[in-house]
Amino acid sequence: MKKLLLSLLILFSLSQLFAQNTPLTFVHLTDTHVGSGTGAEDLRRTVTDINQNDSIQFVVISGDITEFGADAEIQLAKQILDSLNKPWYIIPGNHDGNWSESGANTFKKVFGNETFNFQKGGYYFIGTNCGPNMRMGPGQIPRENIVWLDSALQTIPGNAPIIFVNHYPQDSSLNNWFEAIDRLKKKNIQLILCGHGHANHKLNFEGIPAVMGRSNLRAKDEVGGYNIVNISNNQVSYQVRIPAVQTKPVWLTLPLEDHDFANATVNYPRPSYAVNDSFPQVKEKWNYQDNSDIGSGTAYYDDLVFTTNTNGEILAIKKKNGKVKWKFKTGGKIYSIPAVKDGLVISGSSDDYIYALSAKNGKLAWKYKTEKAVLGNPVIHQNAVYIGGSDGHFRKLDLHKGILLWDFANVKGFVVTKPLIYNNRILFGCWNNDFYCLDIATGNLIWKWNNGSSNRMFSPAACFPVATHNRIFIVAPDRYMTALDAATGDVIWRKQIPEIKVRESMGLSKDSSMVFVKTMQGFVEGISTTANDMTSIWKADVSLGYEICPTAIVQKNNTVFVPTQSGVTVALDRVSGKVLWKHKTSNCLITNLLPVGNKEILVTTMDGKISLLQF
Repeated sequence: MKKLLLSLLILFSLSQLFAQNTPLTFVHLTDTHVGSGTGAEDLRRTVTDINQNDSIQFVVISGDITEFGADAEIQLAKQILDSLNKPWYIIPGNHDGNWSESGANTFKKVFGNETFNFQKGGYYFIGTNCGPNMRMGPGQIPRENIVWLDSALQTIPGNAPIIFVNHYPQDSSLNNWFEAIDRLKKKNIQLILCGHGHANHKLNFEGIPAVMGRSNLRAKDEVGGYNIVNISNNQVSYQVRIPAVQTKPVWLTLPLEDHDFANATVNYPRPSYAVNDSFPQVKEKWNYQDNSDIGSGTAYYDDLVFTTNTNGEILAIKKKNGKVKWKFKTGGKIYSIPAVKDGLVISGSSDDYIYALSAKNGKLAWKYKTEKAVLGNPVIHQNAVYIGGSDGHFRKLDLHKGILLWDFANVKGFVVTKPLIYNNRILFGCWNNDFYCLDIATGNLIWKWNNGSSNRMFSPAACFPVATHNRIFIVAPDRYMTALDAATGDVIWRKQIPEIKVRESMGLSKDSSMVFVKTMQGFVEGISTTANDMTSIWKADVSLGYEICPTAIVQKNNTVFVPTQSGVTVALDRVSGKVLWKHKTSNCLITNLLPVGNKEILVTTMDGKISLLQF
């Protein structure tokens, strides 16, 4: 028996050695951006060119398949890629998830997965999603993909060589790059492939050789291009192929080897939580860690904390200890912040339904079918639920029965925001540059404002609008802040100031005298709500660095709470603007801040963490 086992072990080792010496020729294709000007045409030309090359064995596609993550763009990309006569393996990029009308579900449905794990020539290729999904911020490998990576690495035998693929570079471009890197270094990671930068580059991530591939787009050239990759004799080489024109000389050659990271002595920087030591008055009463992302936030009712996740669950967590009381599973990822009233928890889901559950036990009270994903945040007013979806509809439903009360069916984009109720009107933006004002009783359109841009990414869609003094205030990715007349929708002022470069994070002060805005430079300004122009009347004594976290700023009593993209909550004194405290919960984007007591606040981060802070 021992001889048999030894023989089998020798045979396995020889087969692995032989496999690792098998030459590989494949394509590294990335950043196709189907839906942009020439994206589809460039991809068709590349597919035809690849099909005519018999030496190519397979294709690896490393993200940004589409321009806007739209369902039609994803379907078109799949149609084109299905023409390949060789195996192909694909992962999404930030463009496929950040503006996805399906809540990042269509990519997974159409392509079958958002990760891959396969073996060719003795090398194991592993690819994961990169985010950010539905919430602007730095990239982040979704929590569920990190959990998947753990299980995928366990299936790889012994010291087999690994090639890791992600759309983003594995550095601080990703908020949680270290989670992937640290796991890979426990195995024989030999090479990393990425896209995102649209240009060919030789890179190195903490001692791991890496290659960024050029975009398939033509850019200023007449024809696009891709990389042909050869692996032979423990080295990898890259050369650019211009479809139907030429194969350029090798531009990069790298050795492939076991770096023995398990015994390495070099320590690389990791996120520091030292800021927490500087403010010991802030304590974490409890922490909850989910196995998927939480791109939504929390609601609080009857000593229970309600949240949703990208595993499609609506959860109730006990406020006293952070333990889960109940879970309800839907059929799609959820980015909708739940709302609760009269013992009912309301949430949309990307499975096309709006749900009402018992707050007490999570049992279904009713659900309402829509035509597409429901990514918007519900608002409950009196006995009605108001919520927008991805199907061009904004609806008012009876809170207790789920009966449709009215339906505004002329939204030209999809809704992800939290609507604002003001002066018997309901207001919201969408990802089509439009901002709507509806009569709350009838659902009739009172006015609509458009920012005049042809770029959907500049829409006032992710900010939570605020209102006071008969004015509506919005901020958007075009770096403009806008004040609109609440009655007519006319522009009172609209400003883009370089030194106050706003994005989507804002909030109304308790006394309604100012709108707090977080600038991309990392400052917090207070903009007057009554001035005839964009006028700063308050500034916080804080510098957060580069900031694009879109989460709303909130004030409770005399404290202003500011969210960041690096998992730090900042508390400011409302009068002086001085920092009262800072606390780091995670290294990932804060998706929601909810004060739940005089000295307590719930902090939610994109990597599935909820923390109850006491201060």
